[in-house]
Amino acid sequence: MANVKQLNPEASLQAAFGARLRSMRMERGWIQDQLADMLGCSGRHISAIETGRKSATLSFARKVDRLCDLIGSEHSFERQWQEMKHGNLLEGFPEYVGYEGRAVEIRLFEVGLIPGLLQTPEYARAVAFGDVKRGAITAEQADDRVAVLEQRQAALVRARPPMVFVLLDESCLYQAVGGPEVMDRQLQRLEEMATLPNWIIQVAPFDLGARRAFNLPVYLLTLADRSIVAYAESQTQGRVERETSFVVPMLTAYHQFQSEALSKAASVVKISELRKGTP
Repeated sequence: MANVKQLNPEASLQAAFGARLRSMRMERGWIQDQLADMLGCSGRHISAIETGRKSATLSFARKVDRLCDLIGSEHSFERQWQEMKHGNLLEGFPEYVGYEGRAVEIRLFEVGLIPGLLQTPEYARAVAFGDVKRGAITAEQADDRVAVLEQRQAALVRARPPMVFVLLDESCLYQAVGGPEVMDRQLQRLEEMATLPNWIIQVAPFDLGARRAFNLPVYLLTLADRSIVAYAESQTQGRVERETSFVVPMLTAYHQFQSEALSKAASVVKISELRKGTP
């Protein structure tokens, strides 16, 4: 009888995912190669995931769910993958994403990069694979990051979509990401989104100087009960806040910032001129 490595699902979320995959496989009487054939991968790949030596991708989790008829179930492998993936994110961000998907109003401020909710697939991949080139994440993790972003964007497409207010630091428009074609398509995406009735996009120009209300990315959500959720992050940490003493001053500062930024119409002109090469 072949030696079977003992698994410890308590060791990590990745280990728990692998242990559950093995349990599911063995309950059905499949060997690793059989499961691999059904999922379109190798037995070695299955072994690596089961033993926690390799992290599963979102695509892999969805394939397992289709095979086991678990799509949409609270026990789906995709749901477990999301929990595993969120374990690597800044503290507070997974909680924020949950609120974001049901917010009635979203207010964003971003510096340097186009906000994720406005990114084209090409731009998002260029950002993610930039981290791959730096050795910060693997190619599979980059694919997963893009997939999660696509889910966040899809969550905003609903019968009653949220109002989305976006303040873009002017640096977002000039930061070259992915080359000229990628940037052209990204700027075009901004123009297109600005025409939607539930999107208000404003550019905060460089010359605001000390009138800038924020220097770091800011996320503010209004929920259906009109309560406010704020999320702020630095390079090393992030947190969700619901305390009135914290969120009200942030909301006030955001409104003040909006009044200082270019109007929606002037912002669209700015973006269009930059895209045409005549800023």
